[in-house]
Amino acid sequence: MNIGIPKELKKNEYRIGMTPAGVQSLIIHGHSVFVQSGAGLGSGYSDSDYTKIGAQIVSHIEDIYNKSEMIIKVKEPLAEEYDLIQEGQILYTFFHFAASESLTKAMIEQKAVCIAYETIENDDKSLPLLTPMSEVAGRMATQQGAKYLEKPQKGAGILLGGVPGVPPANVIVLGGGVVGTQAAKMAAGLGANVTLFDINLSRLRVLDDLLPANVTTAYSNTYNIEKAIRTAHLIIGAVLIPGAKAPKLITKKMLSNMKPGTVMVDVAVDQGGCFETTHPTTHENPTYLVDDILHYSVANMPGAVPQTATEALTNATLPQAIRIANQGWKTACLIDSSLQKGLNIALGNVTYKGVAEAFALPYSNPIEMLQG
Repeated sequence: MNIGIPKELKKNEYRIGMTPAGVQSLIIHGHSVFVQSGAGLGSGYSDSDYTKIGAQIVSHIEDIYNKSEMIIKVKEPLAEEYDLIQEGQILYTFFHFAASESLTKAMIEQKAVCIAYETIENDDKSLPLLTPMSEVAGRMATQQGAKYLEKPQKGAGILLGGVPGVPPANVIVLGGGVVGTQAAKMAAGLGANVTLFDINLSRLRVLDDLLPANVTTAYSNTYNIEKAIRTAHLIIGAVLIPGAKAPKLITKKMLSNMKPGTVMVDVAVDQGGCFETTHPTTHENPTYLVDDILHYSVANMPGAVPQTATEALTNATLPQAIRIANQGWKTACLIDSSLQKGLNIALGNVTYKGVAEAFALPYSNPIEMLQG
């Protein structure tokens, strides 16, 4: 199979879809890999790093799409890429369709085969391709939150861990999944008082045993959240409903009950955000104020640490990429039930319920399409 790896067009996105080690594995399996010139520089990889292991360097993104049966990316295609996508072309990347009706309809119109990293799901409900980026984003959420609590950044001027004789910051984490767990670990490690909310009591029991003593677990409901935000200094939104829009756990009205200078970091921004006042930002302009509450909602947080993130992502995505390339997308998705759940759109049909429901679109059973 001919596989293309374009340079990411999203602003301040420095990751690349595959490391040289990953590309070499694809080539060993007999596939041809085309890498756009300069695509790896942000992650620390030169063109020669790819040519040395047998990849072909292509100057223009148009040629990448023209030559390739499968495109491996990090982020969703942008509007300027839509017309480059060919009918039946496999796109293997993060999509987060439920947050963008325009992207969804464009991929339907192009009749692409869209396999979304974020909805590939194992039998135990774990999300193996989303997990490494969630680990990065969770840790970064605390790191960024601590920075933006500084007064020059328009935060309250609170040191997350305090100092002897001065209490630490109060941190709320909404969601006890991978992002929330990593965020709580980091905040606790810096000495903050952390309260972690989730609706799954079984998960709260696990986290209660797993996390240090300065993390308190709490059942997530509106009453408990409204009470906790009154004394919070940092709030991290880490809620995920795979393939669907995130619920709005904090409304604009609730901001009036918070301390001025409170920082809100919404890691759920890719799925529409779990704060009503969330809108996507960039690493270049990451924050904005609403009613004296500082919002940080960068839609590609791991893109700021591309060397770590690209390697972690390749480790997770490569086995499935090899399977798709070796067997073709239909056979691979029929054989592998976890990969099948990653199939969101195929040849003009929406094959993931969460995406269909988000925009009231017709849903097509993926099994029927794969067997047809």
